[in-house]
Amino acid sequence: MQMNTPPRSAIRLTRRGRLVLIAIGAVAAGTAVAVPLLSMDSSEENRPTALVIPEGRRASQVYEAVDKALALPPGTTRKSLPKAGLKLPADAEGNPEGYLFPATYPLDGEPTPQALLARMVDTANRKFNGAPVAAGAQRNAMNVYQAVTVASIVQAEAATEADMGKVARVVFNRLERGMPLQMDSTVNYALNRSTLRTSTADTRIDSPYNSYQRMGLPPTPIGNPGEEAVRAAITPTPGDWLYFVTVKPGDTRFTASYEEHQRNITEFNRIQQSAQTSASPSKAR
Repeated sequence: MQMNTPPRSAIRLTRRGRLVLIAIGAVAAGTAVAVPLLSMDSSEENRPTALVIPEGRRASQVYEAVDKALALPPGTTRKSLPKAGLKLPADAEGNPEGYLFPATYPLDGEPTPQALLARMVDTANRKFNGAPVAAGAQRNAMNVYQAVTVASIVQAEAATEADMGKVARVVFNRLERGMPLQMDSTVNYALNRSTLRTSTADTRIDSPYNSYQRMGLPPTPIGNPGEEAVRAAITPTPGDWLYFVTVKPGDTRFTASYEEHQRNITEFNRIQQSAQTSASPSKAR
């Protein structure tokens, strides 16, 4: 039966804005996006000279990258957190997620995990604690920590930098209307994975990061956003959008109409089916 209004349980905004209509069985699941590894610049002797943290990486990934860069046993950097003396906001309650700022960090001298983490947090504080971010957060009835949380969702969901402001607007529009965010990126964070395929069972997990079951923002950022995502979070693009879907690369469609969104999903599914058919090997004759 065609639905005229979207039941809350039937709408799922997935990572990169793809959506699944559970109730009518129209699954719009894209192919997995390759996630670049945290990379290290190295010298001719193959000794790392700098650690590169790309935008959107989770704290757990940053810890692993630091361990690898410093040739430390796995888990060493995570265990060093209590001794790092990180200058985090009170809302973070000691969790640096969102404040391990993505950038290139030189590995001069004999760096320690504590020193590297402190440098990342100090960089984040310089970026986030200035007047523009604080004022932008206040304009949107948030504090800076909440703005960073929104930015982390934007970083995970937006297909391109050009879409970031619109994705941020979808987040705010849903919050203002008392709608659950229903973002797969938050569920993926709870499950410690990165995927475009989220099952109905996944959306029922008991977690404060399950934005299908819990209203409002997740309790912490779900990754470490870059400057563009933070800018989008404090200056979202004006619009009334509630839904978005990446029909194909470079074509993300935002709408306030559930019916229009369904049509976009139908087109997305058609393109995916066509791509799968084209990729199927032909039978030998």
